[in-house]
Amino acid sequence: MHQFTNVPYQAKSPILFVVFNKPDTTWRVFEQIRAAKPKRLYIAADAPRPGFPGDELLCKQSRAVVDAIDWDCELKTLFRTENVGCREGVSSAATWFFRHEEEGIILEDDCLPSNSFFKFCDTLLEKYRSDTRIRHITGCNLQQGKKWGRDTYYFSNMTHVWGWASWKRVWNDYDKNLDKYNGKEIREQLKNIFDDPLIVESWGHIFEEVKAGKVNAWGYQLDFANFFNNGLTIIPNENLISNIGFGPNATHTIDENSIYANIPLKEIEEITHPVFILPEKQADRIVLNRDFNIAEKRRKQQLPGKKIKNWVKFAFKRAAAFVLLG
Repeated sequence: MHQFTNVPYQAKSPILFVVFNKPDTTWRVFEQIRAAKPKRLYIAADAPRPGFPGDELLCKQSRAVVDAIDWDCELKTLFRTENVGCREGVSSAATWFFRHEEEGIILEDDCLPSNSFFKFCDTLLEKYRSDTRIRHITGCNLQQGKKWGRDTYYFSNMTHVWGWASWKRVWNDYDKNLDKYNGKEIREQLKNIFDDPLIVESWGHIFEEVKAGKVNAWGYQLDFANFFNNGLTIIPNENLISNIGFGPNATHTIDENSIYANIPLKEIEEITHPVFILPEKQADRIVLNRDFNIAEKRRKQQLPGKKIKNWVKFAFKRAAAFVLLG
């Protein structure tokens, strides 16, 4: 049992901080990292986009956090000179990070952590280091106050990437272009995870879009890697990450009125561990029903096939604005 105090927790794990052109949120997240004082900090930054004249100053202001590191810290930077975009930018930063580290914490520039997020990750990275059932630790909770079990966290099939931690053993399975998977087999395999045909169809459509390169995202690939390796995610019963990046200038999270925007942060007083290491399928279903608009799709499921496919595409676009893209 691990007790938290009012003194900021000092992170033991290395941290990767991925930034771009949001100096306002970047600095807010950095202040939380500064309070945690990690001994090893990696900062990766994409370059300004061609044709966006405002990017140069915004990127420079975001990268300036390196000058504010005022604690004993080993710093490594990956500052790109050409823009590579969200998909390549985040995934290549994680690859760079895990080339140097066996495990660690990953934060993007709009994912604001509570202080106990770092203790949560440290504790569980150590506890499940050699347990290959566990592949992902997330800090965000999208259950709107619903608790699952009596302990600090529960297990899920979902992979949320708004503030997370993992191991090199997991990232080694990351497949940016989904090359190792045959699209014809995907839906049958997804039926082994999800029992709702509409959810299976939604994920199948996402797979096709990602594999075809139509989605500038990196997070779905991690979902599929964890799905198809029978992996579990640890999700806290209190929300430890708040996405503060919702708005019209965001890449994916543009709806500032989303129920996922600026979810209040909580601190955990102690960490207790579940006895049963099984996914909470109903918790996952709540999120997927909401993000994939399943109730509306079910109402429309008697429509001709073409209209059903249109509803799947609509649900995919809706989900892309929320949690699943990362």
